[in-house]
Amino acid sequence: MAHYQVTVDGEVLQQLFSQDDGLARLVEQVLNQILEAQVTEQLKAKPYERTEERQAYRNGHREKPLVTRIGRLVLEVPRVRSG
Repeated sequence: MAHYQVTVDGEVLQQLFSQDDGLARLVEQVLNQILEAQVTEQLKAKPYERTEERQAYRNGHREKPLVTRIGRLVLEVPRVRSG
């Protein structure tokens, strides 16, 4: 099982306790960071990093709406192109 380190913005934590959609924003931020970490693992290179093991290249993001019980999330799904 993979382990990912997730950092949470202080502003998101304030929203968590002060607004109705705070939990949704927190989950959205965590899922987006996990998606980025998975692409980094798949490509074997961080953004803008050049390595011999690189498998492909990042090609922006696409928005993917996801409706959950805690609210509507917008995931930033990384695009990858071979090269």
